[in-house]
Amino acid sequence: MKILLVILSMIVFSTVSVTTSAKSKNKVPEYTVEGLKLIPNTKNLALVWAEPGADLAQYDRVYLVEPYVAFKKNWKRNQNRSISTRVTTSDMEKIKTKVGDLFMEVFTEELEKGGYALANERAEDVLIVKPAIIDLDVYAPDIMSSGRSATFTDAAGEMTLYMELYDSETGDLLAKAMDAKTDRRHGYMQWQTGPANRAAAKRMMLSWAEALREGLDDAREATRQEKE
Repeated sequence: MKILLVILSMIVFSTVSVTTSAKSKNKVPEYTVEGLKLIPNTKNLALVWAEPGADLAQYDRVYLVEPYVAFKKNWKRNQNRSISTRVTTSDMEKIKTKVGDLFMEVFTEELEKGGYALANERAEDVLIVKPAIIDLDVYAPDIMSSGRSATFTDAAGEMTLYMELYDSETGDLLAKAMDAKTDRRHGYMQWQTGPANRAAAKRMMLSWAEALREGLDDAREATRQEKE
């Protein structure tokens, strides 16, 4: 399943350039191969496709799948050009684990804040969320080394979200979304520590978690208004 998710994301990325500008939406297909329709003028996510007529109001619980995490191409090679930093495969696996754990933490907290329970079963009221963090680029990873060194940058890094939403009972793909985030530039160089990297990643992930929660909230509100 993880391999399939990556293949899908790579196919999409080979045909579009994901940006947060409105112009990017003019360069992507109106419909995906699954029949999902491009949603115009989305506030918090660069690209969103959804099944026409899909209603998310029925979902009170979310089955949040642990995210697949992949680094930007040649990230390790580029990092190891620095004399002071030697990144190993083990280091990369540790970073991916930390990113995945933080993602689950941020999304769980935001969904529960909105009144959505987390589930690990399939049921009529359960929405499956399958995320992937791709093109992960940590500018200055906090790698344990024998010598003491400090790396200074004006930002922590960047990452891209690829997310699919499924009905847990039918397995129907209801929506997919993509969005690239870059840590805000400080305008000056600062020491990039592990806690600083974590805080930056959390800021980026929180905007995605809020987008998902707000999408579910909007569906509930629309259904409520229809019934009144």
